[in-house]
Amino acid sequence: MLITFLKVVTFIKSGSKKKKITKADRLKQIQEEEEKRQKEEEEARVKYEKEEMERLEMQRIENEKLQKLEAKWKHYIQCDGSPDPSIAQEINTFITLWKEETNETLEEVIEKSKLVLNQASTLADLDSGNMEKVIRDESVTLYIWANLKKNPRHRSIRFSETQTGFEIPRILATSDIALRLLHTHYDHVTPLSPVLTPSQENISIITDFVKEEVKSVPTAVSKDLQEEKKQQENESNSVHEEETKAEGQGDVEEQMCPVQEEPETTKYEMEMKLISETVLAAQELLLENACEKPNFFEENEVDLCQFTTLGGVYHLDILELPPQCKPMKGWMIVEILKEGLQKYTYPPETAEDLEAENAFPPIEVTLEVHENVIFFENPMVARWDAEGKHWKTDGISNVSYKPEERLITFNLETFCPVTLIQDAHINMPYQSWELRPLDVNKVLLTVTTVFTELQIQIKENLCMLASIKVNNKNHSTILEEKWMTPVSFIIALKKAGLNIFPTGHSHLYVVINYKHPLVEVKAYRQMALLSSAFAFCWSKWNTACDSKKAIFQVREHLLKEEPTQNPNWTLLMFSGDRAQSLKINESSDAFSEVLKEETEFHSTLYHMVKDFASQEAMRAVRRPSCQFVDSVCHMLLSTRLLSFS
Repeated sequence: MLITFLKVVTFIKSGSKKKKITKADRLKQIQEEEEKRQKEEEEARVKYEKEEMERLEMQRIENEKLQKLEAKWKHYIQCDGSPDPSIAQEINTFITLWKEETNETLEEVIEKSKLVLNQASTLADLDSGNMEKVIRDESVTLYIWANLKKNPRHRSIRFSETQTGFEIPRILATSDIALRLLHTHYDHVTPLSPVLTPSQENISIITDFVKEEVKSVPTAVSKDLQEEKKQQENESNSVHEEETKAEGQGDVEEQMCPVQEEPETTKYEMEMKLISETVLAAQELLLENACEKPNFFEENEVDLCQFTTLGGVYHLDILELPPQCKPMKGWMIVEILKEGLQKYTYPPETAEDLEAENAFPPIEVTLEVHENVIFFENPMVARWDAEGKHWKTDGISNVSYKPEERLITFNLETFCPVTLIQDAHINMPYQSWELRPLDVNKVLLTVTTVFTELQIQIKENLCMLASIKVNNKNHSTILEEKWMTPVSFIIALKKAGLNIFPTGHSHLYVVINYKHPLVEVKAYRQMALLSSAFAFCWSKWNTACDSKKAIFQVREHLLKEEPTQNPNWTLLMFSGDRAQSLKINESSDAFSEVLKEETEFHSTLYHMVKDFASQEAMRAVRRPSCQFVDSVCHMLLSTRLLSFS
């Protein structure tokens, strides 16, 4: 600026004829030049910034494209089946495929429920604005509800196409929460049932018996060998006196052959006797009754010897709603919590009792009872106590059951696993029973109780539920026409609520007609042996005799015979080592142990029925397979018909 000013002064001096520039004009000119320069600099700066912004934007776009490609490639490489939250079609496909999947583990279902809750905002219902999903499997049903709108008036929750739902209080309706109901159709929470421990006296008796029998086998064999040798020596001496030496040696060789075989036969017979007696003693232990009830130390604790859980377990949880996905410039942004889903404590642990009753009322829960479970009375609701590791009935109120709709409603103070329970002995004692042959290696066992009539077919080593009547009406169940092994069959019936299988504690909860275990075991074994040609049924006189005797009816039942309305039954009394035919019958006025005319005592049922049975029936008794006889005996031992009817 100084140089410019000097030039102007020099020009004025050199040109005396030129007009003289005033100081004001000179300052104005300088100002204009300065403004022009600043304007040029500003334009240059703006242009540079614009170009720089365009360059950065292009670089950002390129980086975003690269990141998207990398994310898609990583998602493709992982191949874990998780959907892209930015694409609604993938989310819908994910939910649809999940519904079709079966045999998933509990951990897989929980993990997928976390994924669904993280993307709840993209799955919101158009009407309510909240998210709800029901995902079913063969053994698991998952219900998820996310409170996205937090509308205080939306307190009634009903999952689509079901009657399952909740009535939540106002404080939950306005909170960031999610409700999760996981219904496992099986019970993986309840501890194993208490196992009846046999008395040490019985165990020692069986142990001593086995030891004595084991020792007696070689002793008996050695004695037999000595007798055989003595007999052999005597015979060989007589042969030497009467015959020549060559002929005597030939006789000795002929006699040595059976001597070597007979000890093996004797040993085999002794071993089989040992096995038979040991099995008999073990079966007798199975029918032993407990002396006292198990100890329960807490109030409202469920006695698992008296009650049984049915229909699986309902896991109820209130969760804190996780951060939801937010769209931003083509991206879906979501905050991932390292600790995963967090449980929402309701009511708060710090709330006082009086305040909790008003501000934190119970939650009303409505559940659908599993379709494959039968309740003969209104079911009870129990909650799982995680600290005590048992079921309890406190904290649950206002229980109501609709049997036709199979819905149960109750109030729950706090969310936790719940289950439905029923008296395990509701079908005991039995009113009557019958066992009759249907075909070779096939019988039908009918058990009638107060509420139901069960018909069970047994063939070879399999059992099947042929039919069931509830309150004199036919009832359909998925167990019908399905053959299973006896153990699997018993477990399946118990899970369906059809428990006709007593335990060692059952006599403590129901009035029974106690019979000595040894009498029962021998009766069931011999009935199973004769079941292919003879029918057995209940007798009212079984309650009139003492515990060391059992009374039941028997008759010959060949397969070709036509069924008759008034079959001719024979009344037998069996004490384990003696069977006899009684003079009285079912229509007699008084009980009497007088022997039937022209009959005798026998040691077994087999010899007893030979007195009046046909030769064809006795031949049919020898036809059944060992597996069939064992299966029939197993079912009779499991139902204990003589003691529980």
